Amino acid sequence: MRIFTIDAHGVRESGDLPPLPVDGAMPPGFIWISCTRSEFESTLEPIQATLQQLTGVQLLDLHISDLLNRQLPSRYDFTSQYDLLVFRRLAASPAGAAPAPPTERDTRKPLGGPPILRRIDTSPVGFAIFDQVLLTVHPQDCAVRDAYASKLTNAATVEQRTASNRLATSPADLMLRIVNLMVDGFLELRRELTHQLDHWQTELLDPSTRFNNWGAILQARLALHQLDEICEDQRAAIQDWIEAIKTWPEHGTATSQRERDLMQVRSRDVLEHIERVVHHVRRLEQSAEAAIQMHFSAQGHRTNDIMRTLTVLTAIFLPLNLIAGIFGMNFEFIPLIHRSGGFWWAMGGMGFTALTLILVFWRKRYLARSSR
Repeated sequence: MRIFTIDAHGVRESGDLPPLPVDGAMPPGFIWISCTRSEFESTLEPIQATLQQLTGVQLLDLHISDLLNRQLPSRYDFTSQYDLLVFRRLAASPAGAAPAPPTERDTRKPLGGPPILRRIDTSPVGFAIFDQVLLTVHPQDCAVRDAYASKLTNAATVEQRTASNRLATSPADLMLRIVNLMVDGFLELRRELTHQLDHWQTELLDPSTRFNNWGAILQARLALHQLDEICEDQRAAIQDWIEAIKTWPEHGTATSQRERDLMQVRSRDVLEHIERVVHHVRRLEQSAEAAIQMHFSAQGHRTNDIMRTLTVLTAIFLPLNLIAGIFGMNFEFIPLIHRSGGFWWAMGGMGFTALTLILVFWRKRYLARSSR
């Protein structure tokens, strides 16, 4: 468990829950409580007690179940005291990384297809947003949480003078920054994923190779379809969050109004990033489908070329078979049958007929080589 106290002076981190205020007053700034699902489940009572003292309210039982659920899709819910956002991350696990423990592993079927798709982790991350407290529940190996925590620490130690301008101003702002970091993590995978699918397209359209990796392409299509569904859930959750921001009560001060406007702008920016991911995933789906259709079209065109050549050869030899059949009849009197040069006349006629048909078919481009 990692607890951060964020205020205008910087960031302070501790490994224990903040002490309960004696007079009921919150410390300046806000608090970020970050824990894994196993930590959240084992320390649920202390966390609930801390939330009761700091915010005057505890998490509802249904929301606790949502935060512990490893199969829940992205969704948004709210109460009069706090908001709840479950967001399935699109993070890439490092190659060769150890698998997550069984208690933290997502029970959903993992993504298939190329290695880059199998490395994408779609475990849900839960956010409980209070006025001055942000509670996040992560999987066991959440690199996004660690990356943003490191970013907070660097902002507090290296740029102390400008930390107030760079740090989040509220729990909702911090939540949006973490979500944005999750979405941007998938945008960084586009090049590798596109390169893999482009390689398959090249193999599919190459007539000199036999493509037998149909199982991987099918798994890639299913995985991209699953990613599309995940991104749609993410977009719906963020849209619900944006609609909820519009219902917040207006503050009289200019600073509060500016923070609210900034929150809406940042929320729309996160939504735009998610829409970019949706657009990219759908484009990859269409590219994979188009490559398969073009492959079968190319194979059909190649088959048509072969059948056309065989048909032309058959048409050339049909008159020759007719001539040979005529001279093979068992009649006593057949022209040229008893002449010494009859054989060569027949062969010459057959050769002339074959040559004439070849020239006719060549002029009609029945024997033309198809350009690749």
